[in-house]
This record gives sequence, C-alpha cells and structure tokens, in this order.
Amino acid sequence: MRIRIVLSATLTALGLMFLIPAAAHAHGDTLKVVVTGQRAGHVTTDITWENDGDAIDENVAATVNAVSVDGTRTMGPWRLVRDPAAAPAGWTTAETLPPGSWKVTVEVGFPALGKGELEVGVPVVDPAPTTGAGTTGGSTGGTPAVSAPTPDAASASTSGSGSGSAAATSADAASPAPAPSGTRAASDADGAAVWWTTAGVAVTALAGAGVGLLLRRRRMRGACRTS
Repeated sequence: MRIRIVLSATLTALGLMFLIPAAAHAHGDTLKVVVTGQRAGHVTTDITWENDGDAIDENVAATVNAVSVDGTRTMGPWRLVRDPAAAPAGWTTAETLPPGSWKVTVEVGFPALGKGELEVGVPVVDPAPTTGAGTTGGSTGGTPAVSAPTPDAASASTSGSGSGSAAATSADAASPAPAPSGTRAASDADGAAVWWTTAGVAVTALAGAGVGLLLRRRRMRGACRTS
C-alpha cells in the first residue's frame, strides 16, 4: 500500500516537471515589442509573445529611454505600466516626453527578452484660453452686470448730496435776489423826482436870498436919503 502511494506521488511529480516547461515553451522564449507612438507625451507600446501573439499576463520588467534627434537631450530610464486604453497588450509610461522629436527604445528583460525602437514626435500644445467674466460678456454681446452700491457708498453719497444742497441753500439765502425790472424803473423815477425837488428848493432859496439882499439895499438907501 505504501509502495503504491509513493509511486503515485513520484509519477505526479514527474508529470508536473514535464508539463510546466511545455506550457512555458508554448509561448516561446522571446517577446515582440512594438513601440506604437505616444499619447499626450506618454510612450505607448504593445508587447506580446512572439510565437503565438498572446498578451503578457504578468507584469513586465522593461526600461524606456528616449534621445532627441539632435542628441542634445535624453529622457529615462522609465518603466512600463499597463495601458487600460489599449488592453490587453498595451503598455505605457507614467512620465511624459516634452515636445520635440525623440528616438524611443524599449527593452524588456522579463518574462522574456524583447526590444523595440521608434522615432516619436511630440507636438507643442497651446494652452487653452481662459474665459473670464469680462471676456464672456464681450463675446456674447451682453451688458456687463452693474454692482449694487454698498451701504457705505450710499451713505457717503447721501451725505455728500445733503451737504451740497445745504451749501447751495445757504448761498442762495446769502445772495440778494435780483430786483424786478418794474421795481428798478420805479426806483429810478423816484430818484429823478427827488433830484428835481432838491434842485427846485435850492433855486427858490437862492432867489429868496437875492430878493432879501435887494430889499435890504433899498432900505439902506432910503435911510441914507432921509438922513
């Protein structure tokens, strides 16, 4: 009984030892690495088994390096992460390439060996214009909103208008009102009458004085003759 159990276990172990390598060699021992381009600066890559084209089930150990076409700039090494937008064979980088032309190289070391290269161009993206309240109002042709006056501004305006009205009232009260034209003509006529009256009185007084002098001379002459 024990011999049968040991024999069965041995046969099972031997079977597993032969089946595992067979399954591993079904995909082959090399990977097909295709650099497909970039998406918003992120390098995109497809990795499959070269023999059957199946996607890689496990994580890959890979490095991504980029060199500018003129050779003045280098980026990387970066690692690859799964790309949900290109599942199941898609991989991408978490980092982004700056604008320009780049020669990208992807080298995979696990679960098998593979390498891919491609010249990738990253365009310059202009920033989106910011739309503020003033720009929106000007583009739609609407009238800008008028802000309501604050209580402080309203009180200041009221006090200013009140003080201005009081000052204007005091100035009007202080300055004499212009006389009507009829009143001015009457006052002119009264002044002329007073002048003529004064002149008449003066002439009468002078005449009386002259008459008095003549009478006095006559009296003096009569007294002299009598004596």
